[in-house]
Parts: sequence; C-alpha cells; structure tokens
Amino acid sequence: MTMIDNFRLVLKFRFNIPLYFHYICFNMGQKKLIRFEAIKGFSNVHEYPQGMQGKWNGYFKNENPITLELACGKGEYAVGLGSLYPDRNFIGIDIKGNRIWRGAKTALDNGLTNVAFIRSHIDKITDYFNPGEISEIWITFPDPQLKSSRAKKRLTHPKFLRLYQQVLVSGGKVHLKTDSPNLYHFSQAVINLFALKVLEDSDHVHSLPEIKPELLIKTHYEQLDIAQSSRIHYLCFELNKELPIDKDVVLKQILSEHEPD
Repeated sequence: MTMIDNFRLVLKFRFNIPLYFHYICFNMGQKKLIRFEAIKGFSNVHEYPQGMQGKWNGYFKNENPITLELACGKGEYAVGLGSLYPDRNFIGIDIKGNRIWRGAKTALDNGLTNVAFIRSHIDKITDYFNPGEISEIWITFPDPQLKSSRAKKRLTHPKFLRLYQQVLVSGGKVHLKTDSPNLYHFSQAVINLFALKVLEDSDHVHSLPEIKPELLIKTHYEQLDIAQSSRIHYLCFELNKELPIDKDVVLKQILSEHEPD
C-alpha cells in the first residue's frame, strides 16, 4: 500500500471525509502543478524576469505603447484589450501561475503577439520596467481589502500609486474597474486628497448611454459578482502630480472616520 493510499484511508476513517472529495482535491492540486509547469514553456510568460528593464518593446518587436494589467488573474483584460487594440502592447501581472496559464494560452491560441504575462508580485514592477516605459495601467476587480487595517494593500493606495509613477510616462493613466463600492469610494478619496486629474468617473458603468468597448470586457470575478452590488464602478485618472508621503497620515485619518474596522 502506498503513502497516498494510507492518506486516503486516514481521510475516510479518521476524519470521515469521503474519498471522492479527496480525489477532487488531489486532481485540483495536480491541475495547478501541471499549469505551473506548462507556463515555463510558454513564450509569452515571464516568471520574475531579470534584465528586461527597457527591453519590452524589443520583446514585442515594435515601438507601440505598453499597458499593464495588474492582478490580472486569468488575463481576460490583457487578452481582451490585445484583441481590441492590435497597435498596442499589453502585459498582465499576477503571482498565481495557474491563473496566468488561462490568459497566456488563450493569447497563444489566438495569435496575440501583443499580449504577454509576468508572474510576480505587483510591488516588484520597478524591477521589470524602466521609468516611462509604461503608458497606462489597468486594475480590474482586485481584492478590495475591505478592512481599513489592510488599506495599504489596496492597489489604489498612495503606496502603490508611487510605484506606478516610477514606471509610467509623465501623466500616465490609471484605470480602475471594480464592483466594490468601498474600493471605488476609497479611490475617489485618494484622488481628491492628492488633487489628481480625473478623466472619467462612473459609479454605474452599465447605465451609461454609450459604453466604451474596453469596459464591456468581463473578468472571471466580474461574472461572479462577489460584492453583489449590481453595479460596476469605473475611474480613470492621471498620475500627474507628486504624491507627498505626509498626506498618507491625512488619508489614515479619513479612513478612521469613515471605515472603522
């Protein structure tokens, strides 16, 4: 009897866990491992890439502007935007290799040579791009980090915006699309605090008389409607000013008043 067989018996008799459930979990784990291994051979996936700063246009073999999709998950936006705008380049970033696999495979299957993926943490982006190498950033349905004590993990917190500024062109755009009213209002507060230029602001995208094609792209998490808000919020703003770190204290005070844990 193998070690795995012994483990299955323990699950069944000691913890009263049905064997079929173990098979499901085991197969899910195997599927992840298979996908992790598969992306190592994908030409459009770069895991913790070294020496790529300033070389992305060379990788894409063109001088087209580059857009990042942060926390891209299954890469629906990177792939969708790549299909809509063949004269632009798109890079999705996520730490979850099994999720990246889906978007990367779709891009390869569809011949989208203007779409690539990086497996890494978002706070490492300055290791991968030179100043001014990125034109725009999309943040689509990120974890809203609802507890105010975790506000610094929100991808529109000034801590992250300062990182984005280091790789964006001067006055580069940031797009946020979310079903979380908390994240939407928090992002508005950040924009107002630093007097950033708002280009578009909608608290109900699907009520707009005319919806831009890029806002019709749906991610896996949008379809799940985790927030159950029945609304999709959208912000587009420019990082056109310095973000003094002393104002983070003011933001913390605002949070304490409006978002008690």
